[in-house]
Amino acid sequence: MIKLTYFKEEDFKQLMDWIESPSFLLQWGGPGFHYPLDKSQLEKYMENANRDGAETLIYKVMEDDQVIGHISLGRIDRENRSARIGKVLVGSENTRGKGIGQQMIHCILHIAFDELGLHRVTLGVFDFNTSAIRCYEKAGFIKEGLLRDARMSGDEYWSLWEMSILEKEWRVIHRK
Repeated sequence: MIKLTYFKEEDFKQLMDWIESPSFLLQWGGPGFHYPLDKSQLEKYMENANRDGAETLIYKVMEDDQVIGHISLGRIDRENRSARIGKVLVGSENTRGKGIGQQMIHCILHIAFDELGLHRVTLGVFDFNTSAIRCYEKAGFIKEGLLRDARMSGDEYWSLWEMSILEKEWRVIHRK
């Protein structure tokens, strides 16, 4: 079983080690980061996070006292009761494909809906990332639309699915 705990400066090196290429960084961090990921970028990412009333909550994913991943809940809008999942990463390759991503999404949605009382949670995922899309759909996310050629990686464009889940859908899935 995994748990989410706040991401801290002591976790920077592990995350930087996982980000192995510019295209991998784009998938993880979006256009707001540049390769190679470094301490100054992560300090800026953490600048206003993980505080009372923060718009961003950043977590490391723990299993048996080992850091195995990373996830964030950002764009937290308490007035409209919405937020966006981002920076989803199951770190080492030997932990991938074992349902960790599904557990991570469950934990972050628990925080969003049960702790923060949100109504809607969104995320974006590149259309070629079929394993992540399956994971999100299994968790109850619905595809809302495809942003065609939304990001450029090298000489090619990548399209991005926008997905969301509403609180009532979460409650039906989890019988709450």
